[in-house]
Amino acid sequence: MTTRSILITGCSSGIGYAAAYGLRERGWHVYAACRQELDCARMRDEGFDSPRIDYTDADSIITALADVLEDTGGTLDAVFNNGAHATPGAVEDLPTEALREIFESNFFGWHTLTNAIIPVMRAQGHGRIVQCSSILGHVAMPWRGAYTATKFALEGLTDTLRLEMKGTGVLPILIEPGPITSKIRANSIPHFERWIDWENSARADQYETVLAQRLYGENGPDKYELPAEAVVKKLIHAVESTRPRARYYVTKPAHMGGFMRRILSTRMLDRLLSR
Repeated sequence: MTTRSILITGCSSGIGYAAAYGLRERGWHVYAACRQELDCARMRDEGFDSPRIDYTDADSIITALADVLEDTGGTLDAVFNNGAHATPGAVEDLPTEALREIFESNFFGWHTLTNAIIPVMRAQGHGRIVQCSSILGHVAMPWRGAYTATKFALEGLTDTLRLEMKGTGVLPILIEPGPITSKIRANSIPHFERWIDWENSARADQYETVLAQRLYGENGPDKYELPAEAVVKKLIHAVESTRPRARYYVTKPAHMGGFMRRILSTRMLDRLLSR
């Protein structure tokens, strides 16, 4: 039986790291990509093929995919777009350049990799393109405007791609986690400090009492937070099921957010989310 192959991005920690191990344990040949070469070297020490993919560097994407395809003989069964970062801050305080930066890493780079692999999957007659979106891809929350914008864009693009790929054997799939144990909050601090001039903001008091406490405080897990393995469970179904779903919610808040989005008026939903 031919070994199935999958390329996973953002494998240095969190969801990507858990996914790499979870799929390898199920017999997949995992290409566990990381943004930094140091993390790639660590993953290689742990027994993975680990190409370097930096979503802000298109050459790294194309080079890494070419290396993967050379290794597999020109095929790839699945890709899991996962690596991303957040830039916390109020929308009115986000410089446009901050949005350009986060869209490069959370959206445009994903599109580059996706479009590069589609011809391969078309030619082989099958493939799964799994996108790690978020509850914030369909429900907005304060202070998360930049990240939310990238996930809303990802949802729209993937939904369109799914319609366009009908009949090709290529299946675009969304996974939409809520709070998952990861380093995304800690990793967002440098982006916050680089881009947000919070001390001169009209919301300076709110930054100090709300956002700074969340970013720098010892808050412990979020309510309903689950380990990264909860996402891996959905990923396994997405890439192995003969009839995968178009989208998978992960965690109670994700299920609740999707339900509220469908049944509540915008005014009522805003009232709940702004509490």
